[in-house]
Amino acid sequence: MPTPEPSSKQLPTLLVVEDAPDNLALIEQIFDGSDYIIQSAHDGMAAMAWLEQNMPDLILLDLSLPAMDGWEVARRLKADDRTKDIPIVAITANAMLGDKEAAIAAGCDDYLPKPLDIEQLENRVTYWLSRSSDLNKAR
Repeated sequence: MPTPEPSSKQLPTLLVVEDAPDNLALIEQIFDGSDYIIQSAHDGMAAMAWLEQNMPDLILLDLSLPAMDGWEVARRLKADDRTKDIPIVAITANAMLGDKEAAIAAGCDDYLPKPLDIEQLENRVTYWLSRSSDLNKAR
């Protein structure tokens, strides 16, 4: 019997930038057993350092972070040719009128308020990963 060829398809990587351990654990639990690689950073500076060496397929970004807030992380990523096409989904307790628009203006591609709706989070991740995959195929 022939040995199966190793899959050339790499699993999508999600970078979760979240400083609250309970929120990070929830997101990791939601995607446990999924076909994603989950990486995490606990603040904006750690996320930027990780991104110097790695390219995720999607970033879930808390906007209220220590060291460098998510607003600044989004602005820097969208200003950098290397990272500008990575979809960023803001996950935030900032749910006041105008916060979604401010997050989009800062460079986030999407916005989910906390507490997170699990089904909505799963749907948004699936949506953005499929768009990211389509963009990569077009290149």
